[in-house]
Amino acid sequence: MTGRERILQALALGQPDRVPIFELGMNESSIVKLGRLLFGEQMLPERDLPDLTPDEAVRLIDVFCAIVEVLDLDAASTVFLTGRRRHSEDHVRDKFGIVYHVSQHGEPYPVEGPVHDASDLGRIEEMEPEPADFLMLQYVIGKLGKERAHVFTIPGPFRWSWSLRGAMEGLLLDYVTDPDLAHALARITTDFCRTSVARAIELGADVICVEGDLAHNPTTLMSPAHYREFLKPYHREVVEAAHAGGARIIKHSDGNLWPILDDLVEVGFDGIHPIQPQCMDIGEVKRHLAGRACVLGNIDCMYLLPFGSEDEVVESVKETLAKAAPGGGYIASSSNSIHPGCRPENYVAMVKAIREYGVYS
Repeated sequence: MTGRERILQALALGQPDRVPIFELGMNESSIVKLGRLLFGEQMLPERDLPDLTPDEAVRLIDVFCAIVEVLDLDAASTVFLTGRRRHSEDHVRDKFGIVYHVSQHGEPYPVEGPVHDASDLGRIEEMEPEPADFLMLQYVIGKLGKERAHVFTIPGPFRWSWSLRGAMEGLLLDYVTDPDLAHALARITTDFCRTSVARAIELGADVICVEGDLAHNPTTLMSPAHYREFLKPYHREVVEAAHAGGARIIKHSDGNLWPILDDLVEVGFDGIHPIQPQCMDIGEVKRHLAGRACVLGNIDCMYLLPFGSEDEVVESVKETLAKAAPGGGYIASSSNSIHPGCRPENYVAMVKAIREYGVYS
């Protein structure tokens, strides 16, 4: 089977010839470190994307594609580009006017947005995706071809809404104090997502991933009632847009999703990622979702991949496969992404172990 066939069969709750492998994200530093380990690559600087020249950015994506090929990953994950540019020493700004604080590890986090109240909605009502937003998707498809699945990741209505508000707590307060504004933001961002999803599928995306955490370790970030009022109907629209284009769609969220897990399945998400091991047991989730949705992820990137030994990684992979792989409907990946704290040696050990122990008889 091709990687694309494995991914799509698992998302259809089938059992391919072996457990598919994909990774939701590798940031700039992680790509550079893996490149050095696998290829002795010394030419790339460890800098954030907004600080790279166009030639350096292309070279970085070339190394990412080489990693996918050498490790024989079944899917390549690309992201929606928002044109972030350096705003100050530790801040970047995107084309929508969202300002992000960049951590010491290169992770951007929204801290200021263009919408302060309903009077600002006119500034974003005409949000439309542009060709440049899909450049990474198009480039990677051209580089790798269609033997592997192409997963296109885009922020969902919740992530877009609170980013435009400049802080998550602002949107969560809107759910109580200004529900009309919350719904107006959801409407604008959902329309934007639907258009973006349709365009990505036209360009060759096989799978859409809607990112934006809905939970942390203890429980969901909003009450189940608020999820069902302010997000569930909008998620349904994004899912319908993906299915209308012939693509599969998965929902990414860290944290404890149990209070709304059935809701995510009811709106039609084909898969749930990444089943964070600190708060969800993948065996329990697999049994609960059997015949309804694919499970993805669960290999711990909080402690194991950064600090564990390669032998410990192999044992964890074997335990996870024993719980999640039987019967199909499972795609292996880390419990979030390959971030700068992950040891590249541990990630390579993880991939090799999945290859060795993830074969279906």
